[in-house]
Amino acid sequence: MRDKERVRNIGTLAHVDHGKTTLSDNLLMAAGLISPKVAGKALALDYVEIEQLRQMTVKAANISLYHEYEGKGYVINLVDTPGHVDFTGHVTRSLRVMDGAIVVVDAVEGVMTQTETVVRQALEERVRPLLYINKVDRLIKELRLSPQEIQRRFIEIIRDFNNLIELYGEKEFKAKWKVNPAKGMVAFGSALHKWGFTIPIAQEKGLKFDYIIDAYERGYVEDLAKDFPLYRAILDMVIEHIPNPVEAQKYRIPKIWKGDLNSEVGKAMLECDEEGPTVVCVSKIVVDPHAGLVATGRVFSGTVYEGEEVYLLMAKRSGRVQQVSLYMGPYREPVHEIPAGNIVAMLGLNEARAGETVVDVKYKDVVAPFERLQYISEPVVTMAIEPVRSQDLPKLVDVLRKMAIEDPTLKITINEETGEYLISGMGALHLEIALWDLKRRSGIEVKTSPPLVVYRESIKAASQVFEGKSPNKHNKLYISVEPLDETTIELIQKGEVYEDQDWRERAKILREKAGWDSDEARGIWAIDENINVLVNKTSGVQHLREVRDTIITGFRWAMREGPLALEPVRGVKVVLHDAIIHEDPAHRGPAQIIPATRRAIYAGMLSARPILLEPILRIDIKVPQEQLSGVLSVLARRRGKVTSIEQHGMLMHVRGEIPVSETFNLSDEMRSATAGKAFWSTQFLKWAPVPESSFKELVLSIRRRKGLPEEIPKPEDYIGP
Repeated sequence: MRDKERVRNIGTLAHVDHGKTTLSDNLLMAAGLISPKVAGKALALDYVEIEQLRQMTVKAANISLYHEYEGKGYVINLVDTPGHVDFTGHVTRSLRVMDGAIVVVDAVEGVMTQTETVVRQALEERVRPLLYINKVDRLIKELRLSPQEIQRRFIEIIRDFNNLIELYGEKEFKAKWKVNPAKGMVAFGSALHKWGFTIPIAQEKGLKFDYIIDAYERGYVEDLAKDFPLYRAILDMVIEHIPNPVEAQKYRIPKIWKGDLNSEVGKAMLECDEEGPTVVCVSKIVVDPHAGLVATGRVFSGTVYEGEEVYLLMAKRSGRVQQVSLYMGPYREPVHEIPAGNIVAMLGLNEARAGETVVDVKYKDVVAPFERLQYISEPVVTMAIEPVRSQDLPKLVDVLRKMAIEDPTLKITINEETGEYLISGMGALHLEIALWDLKRRSGIEVKTSPPLVVYRESIKAASQVFEGKSPNKHNKLYISVEPLDETTIELIQKGEVYEDQDWRERAKILREKAGWDSDEARGIWAIDENINVLVNKTSGVQHLREVRDTIITGFRWAMREGPLALEPVRGVKVVLHDAIIHEDPAHRGPAQIIPATRRAIYAGMLSARPILLEPILRIDIKVPQEQLSGVLSVLARRRGKVTSIEQHGMLMHVRGEIPVSETFNLSDEMRSATAGKAFWSTQFLKWAPVPESSFKELVLSIRRRKGLPEEIPKPEDYIGP
């Protein structure tokens, strides 16, 4: 691990069910960590019980392997990530610690939606992708293709993969990172049957494809695994084509860290210097029932050692590393220290969260944090949850909070007004796994509502300025609202503009890219997680500074629960034009200022053509031509929209959009309409206004569900005399 040129940080990425974890089993077998008899069936990195039951990876697992190549030993830090779209948050966090990725593609299904998503995510983090075409046995046994047809299929998949690099790659990496099978950048094989090769291996050993077909027809596949072990093809490819941490950090650090590259810390990270100041980017948090909170991350500079005092930039507090260890699947192996360029598991940092930057305490005031992690999906499905026995409530809340620490894409909301405990996730499967995890950890029996879609409230027009009065009538706030423009929404979504950014940098970006007026851009007070902005346009208002934080709290509260149906607000700019603040602090406390802020915002929104936004998924379907009409009729019945239909060999490739509310039980209907021959996937695409015809009924049904009065409020309900 000290010889950084012999370290590789890699991960497996793929569409769900294309065989990542089965591949990982092969790699563990090579390192002697599991028996060859169970490799491919053990799913050793799926050590969470439900992963074994569902044969699906839901959490990212880390392991360190040793591999010899051309007479030298190498350390390979491997991260196995989930492929199901509901768990892309784990992928986002895992990419931060990798320098390269093996993208696994099913030889029959080819490049799917989620393949495209993970390749795009990898390229955004400057993680170099290599290609492994898995399940080649399906082309032989199921489709009975000839060697020439199999070769054509490989060429098609490689072309589709390189098209993704052309589409999403940065200019300087496109040509270099496109995969060339002749140079050994693509592996082919069957992870289940443990064989695989690259073109250089096939040439070196004189392997012809007829031999592979013959092995399946005559039943000597085990010989294939002995002569052409998959792990050798994959690990040799990794060592040859994935950069070591010293090379990778030179081009990755400028992208993922926005600090001064010429500073002592900047230079140490660019050089991956183990003697430099300690800098660790935390990618994952696990709450261990015995050891407490375990923070796993990549050491970009310095050496992490037991007893070291460090500072957490996001949490704004110091801590002491009580134990340093390597992750070996579910187990941690304690060591004294771990140098730059490697992956570390640390105990003792109980305030750390995914995305945290951990630094040597001496450098706490000079180090910038890493770029915030951008999750490509949003929690769009919710369940109400309550314990069967009311005395279990405190324990339930405690376990839910710990789960939210481990998985930032799982949102836990306690609705004070309705007394509901809500758990929101990326999809129905995400919630199913979360409930299983909750029961495993706590033993609590819970009742749940059916899955509900999370909507967003927004507006289509700008409002006039409304006066919000405090309950004691001594304070008045003058506020208007308007829709945020699409460019600003995009800049916030991409993380180019954020709340705790230096205001000069933020104002410059908004001025140049979104056409904001300079004064308005400088006056931003707050940006909340649902992409709403609070702008101060006042000048010379007495005592405003003293109540600024309270106004921001009122703004956040109003954005968390909008006036139509207490759903979160999205894409709204709230502007404070003027204010009258009482000079006596006793008359301008939170109980006065927060209601005044909220009332003015609500009145503004209700007069600005309020709308409900629903989450829309992109849907990608591959289906034989004779079953195409079944797919199209299912989409038509469920408010789906087809955006393209293309023919790819024997299959029709349908791309379209479908509202989340129409996807419950979609798989059953799709299966019966296509005789089970369609394979398909969905991915969060956008928020879009619900049709006007169903707007009113939908708002009323949400209000009924939440026990709210059955009437949509009016502006005058909030700005009475």
